Amino acid sequence: MQYKPLIIANWKMNPQSLVEAKRLFGSVKKGLRNIKRTEVVICPPSVYLSDIKNQAAGIKLGSQNCFWEEKGAFTGEISAVMLKKIGCQYVIIGHSERREIFKETDEMINQKLKAVIKTGLKPILCIGETGEEKEQEKIVSVFKKQIKIALSGVAKSKISKSGFCIAYEPIWAIGSGEACGIDEAMSAKLLIQKILISFLGKSLTKKIPILYGGSVTSKNARDFIDEAGMNGLLIGGASLNSQEFIKIVKIVF
Repeated sequence: MQYKPLIIANWKMNPQSLVEAKRLFGSVKKGLRNIKRTEVVICPPSVYLSDIKNQAAGIKLGSQNCFWEEKGAFTGEISAVMLKKIGCQYVIIGHSERREIFKETDEMINQKLKAVIKTGLKPILCIGETGEEKEQEKIVSVFKKQIKIALSGVAKSKISKSGFCIAYEPIWAIGSGEACGIDEAMSAKLLIQKILISFLGKSLTKKIPILYGGSVTSKNARDFIDEAGMNGLLIGGASLNSQEFIKIVKIVF
């Protein structure tokens, strides 16, 4: 199945002011104004979403996280309903930093996935192994566990209509400047597809884009698409440099 490449910018907790955020977004938007065959999504800190929304024509907005309840006494959290009303279309779920730093479990990620799908947003489920798990050859079991629990109790029909995608992010590569090898990325994609088929069947699995994230640059971006067969990219640090991010998108385009 042919996919429209999906390029997602995860700004994480950057930049430090709304002025800088607007400047960065404006620069990216200007540089990509003629890009039509690639889906570009910007995921800024949530405090900037409402202001950036007014600039977002042609570029989709996403959130870096969400909570699973719609409302209530959950100090500091943001619901999928709030995100949709503010103009978001995508939500990153289960990013390795959420798992590692904030101790999010697969069960919590499952609840978030259900909430995002219920609200009509498109979930980007992040999975990946640590350096230790890689050395101990536990990648298969790690992927199976993360995918199985994340999808637990979610109807196939809902997954099919949700725009669900998976981002493979080897944790040992994130922020290291050392990206995953192309052969490793290709093997990871095939493994993810094999696991998805066991849970969802072939026809639905074919509809699910698989992205790569982890030290992506303009030097390796095309290889992950052309050689590893990825359907898109989840970009962290490089997305904070507008010219580098624009270059990556144009290379993939």
